[in-house]
Amino acid sequence: MENKSKRNFRKFLVGNVIQKSGNKTIKVACFYKIPHSVYQKEVKRKTVIYVHDEDNKCAVGDSVRVFETRPLSRLKRWRVGSIINTASNINI
Repeated sequence: MENKSKRNFRKFLVGNVIQKSGNKTIKVACFYKIPHSVYQKEVKRKTVIYVHDEDNKCAVGDSVRVFETRPLSRLKRWRVGSIINTASNINI
């Protein structure tokens, strides 16, 4: 039997950077939709998570992929995996 590492099965999320919060820390908002419990219409929700950005590469407005990791501080449980889109590439 193979011993597969649990690192291969970590959770990941895709979200937008909404704030740079100190050195090596960013806040990422992950948006999702769920059906309303009574009316069954889709309702927008968001989860805001603190993410560790080791190289301080992310800027506000970037779209990033984050991975679950061990607790790095009181609030940080996620780490930046890759930057999908930079804020300069987004046309408003």
